[in-house]
Formats: sequence, structure tokens, C-alpha cells
Amino acid sequence: MGDNSGDEYVSVGAVPPPRVDNFKKVSLLPLVFLIFYEVSGGPFGVEDTVGAAGPLLALLGFLIFPFIWSIPEALITAEMGTMFPENSGYVVWVSTALGPYWGFQQGWVKWLSGVIDNALYPALFLDYLKSAIPALGSGLPRILAVLALTVVLTYMNYRGLTIVGWLAVLLGILSILPFVVMGLVAIPKLEPSRWLEVNLRDVDWNLYLNTLFWNLNYWDSISTLIGEVDNPKTTLPNALLYALILVVLGYFFPLLIGIGAVPVNRELWTDGYFSDIAKIIGGVWLRWWIQGASAVSNMGMFVAEMSSDSFQLLGMAERGMLPEFFGKRSRYGTPLIGILFSASGVFLLSWLSFQEIVAAENFLYCFGMILEFIAFVWLRVKHPTAYRPYKIPGGTVGAILLCIPPTILICTVLALSTLKVFLVSIVAVMIGIVMQPCLKYVEKKRWIKFSTNSNLPVLTGTLMPQ
Repeated sequence: MGDNSGDEYVSVGAVPPPRVDNFKKVSLLPLVFLIFYEVSGGPFGVEDTVGAAGPLLALLGFLIFPFIWSIPEALITAEMGTMFPENSGYVVWVSTALGPYWGFQQGWVKWLSGVIDNALYPALFLDYLKSAIPALGSGLPRILAVLALTVVLTYMNYRGLTIVGWLAVLLGILSILPFVVMGLVAIPKLEPSRWLEVNLRDVDWNLYLNTLFWNLNYWDSISTLIGEVDNPKTTLPNALLYALILVVLGYFFPLLIGIGAVPVNRELWTDGYFSDIAKIIGGVWLRWWIQGASAVSNMGMFVAEMSSDSFQLLGMAERGMLPEFFGKRSRYGTPLIGILFSASGVFLLSWLSFQEIVAAENFLYCFGMILEFIAFVWLRVKHPTAYRPYKIPGGTVGAILLCIPPTILICTVLALSTLKVFLVSIVAVMIGIVMQPCLKYVEKKRWIKFSTNSNLPVLTGTLMPQ
């Protein structure tokens, strides 16, 4: 798929990189499940699609939406991630195409979006446990539990990315297995006619689209730790393909089972309804298993998201966009300061409601994706012969056409945002616009040390012989 002539992503400097040579890198299977948890984590949270639009549109949404959003984003991630195999990920894509100023803005909004997203998971974990332990529902016990859970999961990130990767594999199996059992138990109770129920006059398009979007985005997040992956030129595209199949099947078949085995009452289809369906289909034991899997899934999503967020900060520091201390690694090879900053953001944002968190992160995420699409097309135009280990076919015209459907979707999601979410998100964007020149001023005055890793590759602007 790659072109071995023309511009090449080549190394500058002669000093061996003191970065990850002594640490074990992430292999294919852990990477698949890290992507799975970056994007999905299982069918928990998809119930609102049925409540918002009914059975048929919910099922069609998880079949059609991946072609509009997930596949284009995964393809772009595969091409750009293998072209720039370093931890700053989409930050260096945008920096190379549009300059370091916009690269910083990309890093700020995507990091903030990720931290906002991660603030969901400790709270959701406790929501699934409060039926067994009512004290976790509110007050000081809940605050202490959120704090304790965040500390434990943060420590797992500190201990090493390979540990996080294999933990994601284990948690992924535990999250998926009860739905396999539920599907087998439900076979005698399935009524296919329920899958075709639809009422186009009674659709909450805002909730429907936001739920689909939230459950099927963040494919690009894995790019921020690609420098820790073993042989990323082949491992990343393969991992994205396998994760895409796993995510789509992990959404579609539980919905197929739940809708087909239980009479549809759309008002009941809200977060957590799969546990009620499990009780109807298999009994209390299956309900407890689904609830346990839900809690486990939130743990997996937390550690995967924090890995992405913290390695992004490390990569930005190695590019000289953040102070040098953000590039500090622990003895396990993990980004120590990046983990602490990401954990602090989770603490500060955990008081927001579920709806506010989802809406705010979607808005910021959309802003970052617009910059990514521009960078992807611009690099195709400016460096058409650059070395791309994995290259999407179709040339420049194909690249533009690939970006049109997700761009239309982005505009739709932004247009449906409430005024409150719009204003909060714009303030967040403005903070980044002001922060970058402030950091450059601090660097110029030498109040804080900044440095660029001389071993990082650069995309040259001239033709390089192979």
C-alpha cells in the first residue's frame, strides 16, 4: 500500500533515543483491545438508540454509521499513524500540515475531550454497584469511592502500557462473554418481527445521533501511543481492522438479542436496561453477570483512555510543545507527569452530569476531527509521494471524498448542540488559543525548560532517495 519513492519520514540526529528501547512494546492482541476500549468497551450505553428511534433504526444505525464515521476515521488513523509512528499522534499530523500553533490546538482540545470522557467511568462503575451497595449512590462514600477507584486505575497505568494492554484483553473477554451466554439462552425466545418496528414520526434525532456518535468515535486516540507499539507499520492497520469488527459485532448482536427476545417498550430502553433484559431472559444470575461486566467495562475504558491522554502529553513534550518535564518517564516507561495531569483532570470533572459530559466531549472532539481531516487532505496534496507504509487508495480525490460524509455528520452534531454546551466548549477552545502563545513566551524567557527530542523523525520537503 505504501509508495517507496519521494518524500520520506526520516530521522535527524545521531544520538540513540533514550525512550522505550528498554521497555517491552505492545503487540497486536493487546493493541486490538486497547482500541476496543478507546472506542467501545461493549454494548453498555447503546440502549438510548432504541429509546430514541426504535428497534429498526437502532439496528441500522450500528450497521450504517460505521461506514459514515468509523471506517473513514480508522482508515485515516492507519495511514497517518504509520506515516508518523510517534506518541504525539494526531498532534504531529496537524503540526506537519498546518504548523505547530494548530498542532498545539489539536493537542489541547483532544486531550481535554479525552479527560472529560474519562471522568465518566468511575461514576458509571459505581452506578452499576450501588444496587448492591446503596451507600455508593451519593454523599461522602461515593466521593471517596470515586477517589479510591481513580487512584487504583491510575496506578495500573503507571505500572506500564503492556500491563494495561493485557488487562484490556482480560477485561474485554469478561465484558463480552455474558452477552454470548445471553444470546444462546435467548434463542428460543427470539421474535424477528420485533427487529422491524419503526415509527419515523417519533424519533429523537439529537439523542439518536449523539448516542451513535459517542459509541463509535475515538478511533484516532490510539495514535497517541503508537510509539510504544511493536512494528506499528503492520500492527496498527491490522489492529484497527480487527477492533472495528469486534466493536460493530459487540454492539449489533446484543441489540439484536435484546430487541428480539423481549417485547419492546421504548421508554425502558435507557442506560443499564441490558441488565433488566438479562434478568428476563436468564434470571437473576445473568443480571448480576451483566452488571459485573458493565463495571469491568468501565475499568477497561478508563485505563485505555488514560494511556492515550498521558502518552499524548509526553509526545507533545518531545516535540517541544509542552515543558520538558511532561516528557519524564517512570521506571516502567510510562509518562509520569502526563498520568498525574490526566488523573487530576478526571477528579476535577467528575462532578459533571452524564449528559453534560457527553455533549461537551462530542463538541471538542468534533473540533479536533475537523483539523485532522484538513491535515490528512493537505498532506496528500503537499506531499503526494511521501512514504506511507499504509496508504488509502484513491489519490487526493479519494481522500477528499472519504472525508465528506464524516464532515457532514460533524456539522450535524455541532448544529444540534445546546447553547450551554456551545458556550462552554468555545471557552475551552479559547483557553487553548491563549495558552499556546503564553507557553512560547515562557519558553523565550527561559522560565521553564522546553526541549525537542533530536531523534524524532521529520517529514522533509524534498525528494529523498530510498
